[in-house]
Amino acid sequence: MSGAELFDGLFADVRVMGIFRGSSPRETVRLCHAAWDAGVTAVEVPVQTDEGFAALAAAVAEGRERGCTVGAGTVRFPEQLRRAVGLGARFTVAPGLDLGIVRLSEEIGVPHLPGVATSTDIDTALKAGLTWLKAFPASVLGAEWVRAQLAPFPEARLVATGGMGASNAGEFLGAGCRAVAIGSAFGDPGQLARLVEAGLLPAVGSRT
Repeated sequence: MSGAELFDGLFADVRVMGIFRGSSPRETVRLCHAAWDAGVTAVEVPVQTDEGFAALAAAVAEGRERGCTVGAGTVRFPEQLRRAVGLGARFTVAPGLDLGIVRLSEEIGVPHLPGVATSTDIDTALKAGLTWLKAFPASVLGAEWVRAQLAPFPEARLVATGGMGASNAGEFLGAGCRAVAIGSAFGDPGQLARLVEAGLLPAVGSRT
């Protein structure tokens, strides 16, 4: 399955991805279940440390039981990529654009979501065959940045990441992002309720 096909499917109905950084395996699994219970089908677990890899392995095992997709985040080096894929990550995410990592992901056959923050980043990624891109750090770039970039690059499918929550996710989706990555809200019932009220997550009765 191509990266475009995977991400198209993941964000077809619920345009939110959970991202759970720096938590223990047990806490990561708890947050994953909160996201899955809220209707989210994709979560990202950053793997900057050995504990991050342990958390990824735990999330992958739980996701397999739930039929939910788990990816590895902050993948910057080939050894991280290979280790994450070996643990069962279905996709990888990075804070920046590294064409070496892009090529290795293609060779391994695992979709990669690189970070972009400039017009050059977006242009380079699109010319490398990628369409789904991570706008990072989104809260710093701003929703107007999204609108401005989508004018010359309408084929880019941006996932807003970094500083996203109930208060601003709708603004970025309204600016043209295809999805948003949210972390802390899944540990906060109040923020979850606000995401449902904003139409970003399905109401409890409509979840499958």
